[in-house]
Amino acid sequence: MKNSFRTCTILRSALPLLAVFFLPALAQAHPGLPGHTHGFANGLAHPLTGMDHICAMIAVGLWAAQRGGRALWTVPLTFVSVMALGGIFGMAGGALPLVKTGIATSVLVLGILIAACVELPLAASVPIVGLFALFHGYAHGAEMPATAAGLNYGTGFILATAGLHLTGIGIGLAARQWDSMQTIRYAGGAIAACGIYLFIAV
Repeated sequence: MKNSFRTCTILRSALPLLAVFFLPALAQAHPGLPGHTHGFANGLAHPLTGMDHICAMIAVGLWAAQRGGRALWTVPLTFVSVMALGGIFGMAGGALPLVKTGIATSVLVLGILIAACVELPLAASVPIVGLFALFHGYAHGAEMPATAAGLNYGTGFILATAGLHLTGIGIGLAARQWDSMQTIRYAGGAIAACGIYLFIAV
């Protein structure tokens, strides 16, 4: 019984470290959906076709759950709201420099914030998350397929983003419930490692 508990503890600690080796291999570009698809389907799929977006959006939920309080809903809501504005700007053909660098930075910084269990005041965390959301939203909007309807596409990627945030929040709250906050910090380390890889790949 004692050995079994020890084995479970070791495995639980090792899983986030194993993720470090698998996440970079998944940090691919966004190929989109094959053939002619509806704008909503493209938008829904787009955030799920690149590990950079997945890592950053789950990280937002994890960080919000790690902090708790008002941050639990303010941080994700800020990301979704500013991301929508960035998406509109991207769809309109606006120019935003260093988008890939901004996205890689978001993954790295959010991972570090989670791994180090940083508790910034909302007045600081909201602008940080908002800036990162602008880059992600712009990328979604700028990469919208020519055949997709803007409103439907936008609705799709907003819902997908909200779903990823909720996934991160759910994982974070479960870790709090199980008194396993260290697991969240390990996950943050894995996300930060993915961010380092993205910088190398840019």
